Order: sequence, then structure tokens, then C-alpha cells
Amino acid sequence: MNLKIYKKEVKKELHTILAWWIKYALDKKNGGFYGKINNTNSCTPEAIKGLVLNTRILYTFSSAFLLTAKKSYLSIADRAFNYLIANFLDTENGGFYWSVNYKGKLDDGKKQVYGQAFAIYALAEYYKATSNTKALETAKNCFELIEKHSFDPINTGYLEAFTQSWSPIEDLRLSDKDQNEKKSMNTHLHIIEAYANLYTIWKNEQLERAIDQLLNNFKQHIINPINSHLNLFFNEKWQIKSTSISFGHDIEAAWLLLEAAESINCKQQIEDFKAIALQITKASTKGLNDDRALWYEFDPINQHLTKEIHWWPQAEAMVGFFNAWQISKDETYLTNSLKTWSFIKNHLVDTKNGEWFWGLNSDYSLMKQQDKAGFWKCPYHNSRACIEIIKRISNISRA
Repeated sequence: MNLKIYKKEVKKELHTILAWWIKYALDKKNGGFYGKINNTNSCTPEAIKGLVLNTRILYTFSSAFLLTAKKSYLSIADRAFNYLIANFLDTENGGFYWSVNYKGKLDDGKKQVYGQAFAIYALAEYYKATSNTKALETAKNCFELIEKHSFDPINTGYLEAFTQSWSPIEDLRLSDKDQNEKKSMNTHLHIIEAYANLYTIWKNEQLERAIDQLLNNFKQHIINPINSHLNLFFNEKWQIKSTSISFGHDIEAAWLLLEAAESINCKQQIEDFKAIALQITKASTKGLNDDRALWYEFDPINQHLTKEIHWWPQAEAMVGFFNAWQISKDETYLTNSLKTWSFIKNHLVDTKNGEWFWGLNSDYSLMKQQDKAGFWKCPYHNSRACIEIIKRISNISRA
């Protein structure tokens, strides 16, 4: 497959994914978007509506509009923005609630910093699409709240979560499967992703310093210097509290961290993170199976490989391997990107009911998790992968 065909196929897939969300996800009775839709496109009308789902919808449709100028995409972005501001924004304490009920009323008011980061990421993208000053001001306010409450001035880095009023909280976990630790790779990855996107529209010195500090945090604490995988959990002093390897986060970080370095146009950081991108990408290839799909996780302590193939690491692998090929010109990485895309087409795209399945077991049977849309199943990873590949191939063809 050549690049022209690759671009054509992912462009078609992008529109197919977004058409699914427009057709099935809109909650026309209670506003916003349904909190849960299964593999047969049946919604759960009374499902909780999460901040992650709503901000990722806002980001995705804003980004898609910027790429295509399709007004139907802007309409969904407008809907997502209006619902986010009306129902998730905490006008008393600042920041965004973690979840609301199906009617848009407060469900969980905790301030999970990961969620605040996605709000910034999405609001910045929406501002690019609309020049809506409310979006920019809200993103700035959210940045200032994270820096005020979450930033650790002694050890640097960011603490995971707070109560609704930004007080300390005992349960810091992002989800039930996570460790209850003060700091995590995942939150830091998405803070730097959000800050980098905000910096493209707001050249603020404090924001620039924060991005630079985050890049250094990854170099000094999060990227394992021995194996080039990402350490996942830490205490406040950056002592490592985990052993598992997440191949999807490895390959996602490989390209996102370079993008962050490029956002502040720091030549040294760009040079460093081009090299680091190749190191992390090479490490992530240890998680590939024979069909060039990424297994989920590996715990080196007990030599346990979680032989599940989730949708989102495959989307990130498309971009991460393509990025490594652009840096190194090593055709193996381009081949990996193309083969991962082929795997997605053959095994994860639901050609009957639309969108992508959550994931597969080791024998490629469907996992029990049935969400097509849900608290964590959003159009962000797969749509963004398509958009990134389209942009990168377009830039190559214009060069």
C-alpha cells in the first residue's frame, strides 16, 4: 500500500466514524450525548455522562472541522461545547465535574486532573475552530487552577485528584484498575498534551515553562532509562510504585512528547525527543504480535502478558510508527503503521454496526466489554489517528 491509498482509506474511515457518532450518540431528549451505547447501537438512556467522553467529543469534532470545514462537524462541536459549559463547569469552585447524570445534573464533582487536562485540550481545539473567546478564557482558567492546586512546587509534577472544592482527596485513582498513587504517567501525558495545544493559541510564558518542565519530568522520572518504557505510577517524590508496561501509552507518548517539544519550538528539546521517540517506539515493538497489533500490558515481575487487543493502542500505533518512520526513514516503521491499519480494518472496524469494537481476546474473539460509546470509549483515539495520518501524508506530498 502506498501513502496515497493509506490517506484515502483513513479519510474514508474518519468520515465513517464521525457519521456513526452523529447518528447514534446525540441525546435529543436530555441534551448532550448518551453516556453508553453498545455493539448493536442500543443506548442506555440513563447512563452517567462522563467528562472524558464529552471533552473528547468536543476535541474530535473541532479537529475534524478544522481539517474538512464540514459544517455538520462544527454543529456537533458547538453542541459539545454548550453542554460542557452548561452542565460540567463548576461555576463556584472552578474546573469541571467528573460526571453528571443523564439529565445533566451533578453526579461526581471531584476534580480529576486528567479530566481537567482534557477540558483544556478540547477547549483549545474548539477555539481554533471558532475563535470563541469563552472557550479560550475557560481553558486559561483551567490551566491556572491546575497550576495552583495540582502542581507540586517541591518535587515538580502534578498530583492526581482533588475534591469538588479542590481539597485533598483519599482516592486519587482515575479508574478502578489504577493504583492509588499521588502521580501517574497517564495524567502527566495528557497534561502536556493539553498544555501544548493551548500554547499554540496562547503564547504565555508560564505555560511555556510548564511544558518545558513536563518534558524534563518525562526525561528524568517517567521514561525508564534502562528499557525505554514508561513508568506508570509514583509517589509525590517520584519514587516508582509500579512495574507494568503499557504498550499503548508507550507508542502514544512517543509522538505526543515530540509534538509538545515542537509546540514551544525549543531546539534542544526537539532534538532530545526525536531521539527519545525512536527509543520508546522501538521499545513498544516488544508488544507487537505477528499481525502487528499491540498487546495490552506486560508485567515483567511475573512475566505476565495481558493478551488483549484494545482499540486505542492500535490507533496510537498507526501514528507512533508513522512518526518514527518520518524521523528515521526506517521503512520498518512505515510497514508497522500500515500493517496495524490493516489489522484494524480486518478485526476492529465493525462493518455491520459501525465504529470500532472495544477490543479482542488473544484468539481475536470479541472482549466482553461491549461499549461503542461510554465513559472511556470515545471518538478521540481513532478519529485523531485518521486526522494525524491525513495531515502527515499531506505534508509529505507538499514537501
